[in-house]
Amino acid sequence: MPLWHIYCPENTYSAEDKRALATRITDLYADVGFPRFYASVVFHELPKNSFFVGGKATNDFVRIWIDQIARATAPERRAWWLERVNTTLNPFARERGYRWEVHIDETPFDFWTIQGMKPPDPDTEAEKHWVKEDRPSAYT
Repeated sequence: MPLWHIYCPENTYSAEDKRALATRITDLYADVGFPRFYASVVFHELPKNSFFVGGKATNDFVRIWIDQIARATAPERRAWWLERVNTTLNPFARERGYRWEVHIDETPFDFWTIQGMKPPDPDTEAEKHWVKEDRPSAYT
């Protein structure tokens, strides 16, 4: 489960922009073998002069807080992963003239359930079944 919280000024993204960015984010995780339904994205639109950086109101800043649970990122892959994240965000932040910041929290896998079920361990046949079904389901 990656959950992306995207804090942005009101009207930064159209409904189509939000769908496109959420799809790109989902693709990031699907490309490394996650079920697509693991990825969630929430846009938190902030009214003008409601976001402060360094004590000053800013209306050109996008803040992304990512909670990852399905996998822990190995230390040697963290720079690679952040580069992929930033590349995904570039058309929605850098190329639109926004300043942005990203941070990732990784919660232990054993502190996670989906619909009351413990998700299958990574890279198991059960997880592959979830990928194929694109939903949490029993696997026997």
